[in-house]
Amino acid sequence: MPEKTVAVEEKSLPKMKDKTLHMIGNAHLDPVWLWQWQEGFQETKATFRSALDRMKEYPEFVFTNSSAANYVWIENNEPEMFEEIKQRIKEGRWEIVGGWWVQPDCNLPSGESFVRQGLYGQRYFQEKFGVTAKVGYNVDSFGHHGMLPQILKKSGMDYYIFMRPSPQEKGLPGRLFWWESDDGSRVLAFRIPYEYCTWGKDVEKHVRRNAAELKAPFNDLMCFYGVGNHGGGPTKENLESIKRLNFEPEFPSLILSTPNKFFDELMKKNLSFPVVHDDLQHHASGCYAVHSGIKKWNREAENMLLKAEKFSALANWTTGQKYPITDLNCAWKNVLFNQFHDILAGTSLEEAYDDARDMHGEAMSIASRGMNYAVQSLSWRIDIEEKEGMKPIVVFNPHSWQSKVNIELEVGGLKPGDILVDQEGNQIPMQTVQSHATAGGRYRISFIAELPSMGYRVYKIIHSDDSKEFAPIKAADTFLENERLRVEINPVTGFITSLFDKSKKLELLDGPAARPIVINDKSDTWSHNVLQFKDEVGFFMAKSVKLVEHGSVKSVIRVVSEYGKSTFVQNFTLYKNLDQIDVQCTLNWQEQFKLLKLKFPVNLIFRKATYEIPYGHIVRECNGEEEPGQNWIDISGTHPPTGEMYGLSLLNDGKYSFDIHNKEMSMTILRSPIYAHHDPTVPIDSGHYTFIDQGVQKFSYSLLPHQGNWETAGTVKRATELNQKPISIIETYHKGSLPQIDSYLTVDEDNVIVSVVKKAEDNDDLIIRAYETANEETTAVIDLPKWNRTIKAEFKPSEIKTFRIPKDSSEPIIESNLLEWEM
Repeated sequence: MPEKTVAVEEKSLPKMKDKTLHMIGNAHLDPVWLWQWQEGFQETKATFRSALDRMKEYPEFVFTNSSAANYVWIENNEPEMFEEIKQRIKEGRWEIVGGWWVQPDCNLPSGESFVRQGLYGQRYFQEKFGVTAKVGYNVDSFGHHGMLPQILKKSGMDYYIFMRPSPQEKGLPGRLFWWESDDGSRVLAFRIPYEYCTWGKDVEKHVRRNAAELKAPFNDLMCFYGVGNHGGGPTKENLESIKRLNFEPEFPSLILSTPNKFFDELMKKNLSFPVVHDDLQHHASGCYAVHSGIKKWNREAENMLLKAEKFSALANWTTGQKYPITDLNCAWKNVLFNQFHDILAGTSLEEAYDDARDMHGEAMSIASRGMNYAVQSLSWRIDIEEKEGMKPIVVFNPHSWQSKVNIELEVGGLKPGDILVDQEGNQIPMQTVQSHATAGGRYRISFIAELPSMGYRVYKIIHSDDSKEFAPIKAADTFLENERLRVEINPVTGFITSLFDKSKKLELLDGPAARPIVINDKSDTWSHNVLQFKDEVGFFMAKSVKLVEHGSVKSVIRVVSEYGKSTFVQNFTLYKNLDQIDVQCTLNWQEQFKLLKLKFPVNLIFRKATYEIPYGHIVRECNGEEEPGQNWIDISGTHPPTGEMYGLSLLNDGKYSFDIHNKEMSMTILRSPIYAHHDPTVPIDSGHYTFIDQGVQKFSYSLLPHQGNWETAGTVKRATELNQKPISIIETYHKGSLPQIDSYLTVDEDNVIVSVVKKAEDNDDLIIRAYETANEETTAVIDLPKWNRTIKAEFKPSEIKTFRIPKDSSEPIIESNLLEWEM
């Protein structure tokens, strides 16, 4: 069929039109939402076929699309269509934007996950189409964290398009503004007016309201059209109505365009844009907490992959163990796909989370297998002497600092008189605790390990007739006390009533803490138009408060409490040699249309509330609004009775939703709305519904009271230790070339952390990524002593840096961007 020309010649347009709407033909494709990914797969094919057909019918039509995952589907399932898309991209009629694997939730993934969205997305587009995206593109994500400008910029993108939050949710100085991160990186951001798609056949109403946004000197704006969400894209009726409207003098000029063309034209005009240095919130704040399962799986998979990469890379260079790059990349892509904004946000239908669980399971299996190969390759080569009855334990530290952490593991055949010693024979306090096995002579031991930076240390269980006795901390059913801290728990409520710093003679709490508060929550799955959750209807009340573990390493008080049909178990742990309180939780939740928070009031004035965000942090108001956060939040300030600078950090291993109201910090544990239940809400008696987060879940949190502020308290490191735990291997005696304690990487500045050690994507180089954590300009030295390589680098505040280290030591270390390409 011959191509039909319907373009409007430029000379036929009214001369008066001095304003322009760039009409962006697109199709917002949710691969998962009210449908499973298999349906999203089919709709992607249908949408792409439709866009290609429109190009044959309308030679002036151009199409804009994002998300590498969609193209992988086409490549693997419809190769002929894939070749057709390649040709249209080459012609400039099909434009790649976004540069990421999917359009993810832009608050909840880790900093490194955002890097990987670009690493795998941009490299895929470059490999398959010879292009990379210049425009970041997350038009439907529910908020955008403040470190994104740096990540976008260092992933090859100078511009950013978003829609949420809308003007009623976040006031901004204009549709166009420079969006700036703490390190000074900027991208030119554009907030889409109204919608990213059109629902009707005629676009006149949509064009009219977009045209009303045109105000000098910004005489150009983008207007997005095309059927979206379940795909579809621009229709014939859309294109015909654009043609018709272009003849009418009351409308601005309408040109079929792309984001690249829009920004290129805009930058030629040398306009001045305001600067926004902030995150972009809030839309759908219920998404930070809803569906605990997907949040927990995401956190576990991210951290397991990072650990697997670190030790796989170190083992590859040390022992020659093969680095499983293909498997690890597959695992990462599973995790990235599940970070799509309707999956990780918890807003998809119930069946979608069965698929997400399976994909996360595959990712974690790959990661744990690769990690096991790596650490056992190393541990097998450690020179361990033969001694009758000895059980060597190799503990690996995945962090770029010396780590002092509790280790627990199951062992067999423990006998009276067995003790724990380090590699030099020094006795280490060891405590037997409740075994996870109930048969076969298995035991569980607990001890505090002091581990070298990104390395390992050998501990040994041996028999001794002359062992030391280590005194336990003071403890009873209602209190725990070590040399620095005393924690008291009310036997009636189960709340913490005192958190006392003995060295400073300072009571930190301003009321009962660790209070499980139940809140009415009738909002939909997203909690549209809800900023605070504060309709308290009750709390969990203790049924049992009891000391269940007591020894030379730690003591544990177990609080079992109930509310309605639900039960909540908190195991409060205080260690003899660690100044933090770890709390392991098991919750059996049986409530509906309710929300659960844990609350911690602190006695501080002149307070500053800080939340971790991906690869950074942000200070927010103490106004009680629900906020997204990562591994930790903190309140620091002045303690009024003593005048001490003091604070409390709240660490977690899988929660993302918090609020701080005046003196009280809260962590939202869960919400229990109906699955995929969109405002306006439906009558509850109109059918049978499944509610989210019913049943048992497990999570942990830690309380880190500290002098001074969080920057000097080690909050970032303690939270990372909670999420990336050491790896323990029970070994045997054997000859080997490796010592019993070793370190592969160190950093000389406390505020610079190495977050990633991995093999390069394209050769055997080592990739090291580090970031500055305290928003303070710093010069740091990263040392790899085994290979005589040293990196000295200047970090801007909160800057992320990536280094490529060739295996050939005669070749120089190169700083690269986040795509592992030379800057």
